[in-house]
Amino acid sequence: MFEKVLIANRGEIALRIHRACREMGIRTVAVHSTADADAMHVRLADESVCIGPAPSRDSYLNMPAIISAATITGADAIHPGIGFLSENAKFAAMVEEHGFTFIGPSPEHLALMGDKVQAKDAAIRLGIPVVPGSDGEIRSEADARVVGEKTGYPVLIKAAAGGGGKGMKVANNAEELAQAFSMARAEAKAAFGNDAVYMEKYLSHPRHIEIQILADNHGNVVHLGERDCSLQRRHQKLLEEAPSPALNEAQRRQIGEIATSAMRKMGYRSVGTIEFLFQDGEFYFIEMNTRLQVEHPVTEMITGIDLVREQIRVASGAPLGFTQQEIQISGHAIECRINAENPDTFVPSPGKITDFHAPGGLGVRFDSALYSGYRVPPNYDSLIAKLIVHGRSRNECLMRLRRALEETVIMGVQTSIPVHQRLIQAPDFINGDYDIRWLEKFVGLT
Repeated sequence: MFEKVLIANRGEIALRIHRACREMGIRTVAVHSTADADAMHVRLADESVCIGPAPSRDSYLNMPAIISAATITGADAIHPGIGFLSENAKFAAMVEEHGFTFIGPSPEHLALMGDKVQAKDAAIRLGIPVVPGSDGEIRSEADARVVGEKTGYPVLIKAAAGGGGKGMKVANNAEELAQAFSMARAEAKAAFGNDAVYMEKYLSHPRHIEIQILADNHGNVVHLGERDCSLQRRHQKLLEEAPSPALNEAQRRQIGEIATSAMRKMGYRSVGTIEFLFQDGEFYFIEMNTRLQVEHPVTEMITGIDLVREQIRVASGAPLGFTQQEIQISGHAIECRINAENPDTFVPSPGKITDFHAPGGLGVRFDSALYSGYRVPPNYDSLIAKLIVHGRSRNECLMRLRRALEETVIMGVQTSIPVHQRLIQAPDFINGDYDIRWLEKFVGLT
């Protein structure tokens, strides 16, 4: 097992990784920008190293600085966390080349699943169902028209190297296709430095269902059930729950078996999430996230399995400590992503936390690096906390979540808590009757 792990991230996920390491008897190194000098994970880690100024490109994306920090502190391994360099194949290879262990998948698998076109081709080879569309990159408007005629309209044009909704445009008919194609390519080039796009059939009312995978270096692969991440605003998730209210046991078993079989064939290692659109009883592959997910706590709450601990164990070469048959799904869990944002306009709201109180009680978990006096910097993602609640049933979970949201106090910045309080009282949500476009209608964005 590792003796010292460098955490190449910030915020609540850096604190989450620190806690897992401490419970395993592993010392930690926190790296931070100048804006995060007073962050909670920096205060709690055994050692800390400033790796640059506030902009991410000069700090949390600064590969040489992170490698240097690992070298001077004598770290054994580097955990990339979520976002930043967590899915960067070049960084993973650099970590390994310098004699450290990258706590994540192999650079080859990161590269494969990081390219949406290659990932879709791999999914087809591995027996994962995909959305009908182009066989690969669409290079011209003429090619796009051929695909549109084959799949039928509407179609979705997506950036091959993209994510977060950038480089993504819908064409409802052949007349809209030319403009959507050119706009998607321009956005993709601006956001990712790569204008490659591909096309898929546009599904009108799908759910977003993802399967949590865990695999070791010894050929063992398990899944830990699904999460429903359909409540999204501009392709950004706001609330996740597990299990999904939309699936029955047969569908749950089917997609779990498909996912584990594919990862076994692929020789995958570490945690990973295979994401699907689900409509009319059919699953369609979207992408694979080759890292820990923001919403991983809902899976931990219904399985009792610490995913970060298992990720670290697997990276150290240890086999999984359980089989598929030993994984039991118990009850229901919901996670609310609490952002420092105006609840009406969703404009970021950085600033100083003047008062803070986390909710508690049975089945309540609050993942956050906040404290009274902490200053939320304007330089990074607006996520400041995750409220995760577990109950024996979905109804019990909802009632507990309502109470926990009422208890939460975060003063000094605006937050998305009022949105969550409205959301969980909406009849459609209470009934589990929603899809990936429902939330934008609910908050008035469409």
